[in-house]
Amino acid sequence: MKSKSLMETYAEKRDNLVRTFAARLRSISEAEDLIQDLFFKIERFDQQEVGENPSALLFQMANHLMLDRLRSQKRAGIRDAVWLQGHAPSPQGQTLATEPSAETALAARQQLSALIQHVDELPPKVAQAFRLHKLEDRSQAETAEVMGISQSTVEKHISAALKRLIRARN
Repeated sequence: MKSKSLMETYAEKRDNLVRTFAARLRSISEAEDLIQDLFFKIERFDQQEVGENPSALLFQMANHLMLDRLRSQKRAGIRDAVWLQGHAPSPQGQTLATEPSAETALAARQQLSALIQHVDELPPKVAQAFRLHKLEDRSQAETAEVMGISQSTVEKHISAALKRLIRARN
């Protein structure tokens, strides 16, 4: 039996990778960017190097790309914070606020309110899993323990919640 190529495995697992990246990065656009980077990396990859488990290799490559992206974002955030400390404009000795404008804060509160309203409309178990994991920032394992369900069920609830919330947003 011939093993699948890395590109065939990518095509088969792409949607799972997007969901995984989107959940970890909290951004669908970031997830899509990483998937595109992964595609280009796979395209250049020699099929001879794949071995017997192309799926494991694919997820390992994807995970490394995501970790590189997260490290880069962290370094950029630290670099920006350091720069702001030393270079924040200060007319007449007064430091300017780096907080969002009142309009931006109001828009964010309205978006959060709409999100919470949509979460309230989810089935009870799905809403509870979403709240615990996304809003209370608990791990999937902690969420599973609190709810008395398996971690895979938590993943299914969160995935269902995200699908519904994205549809409600559009």
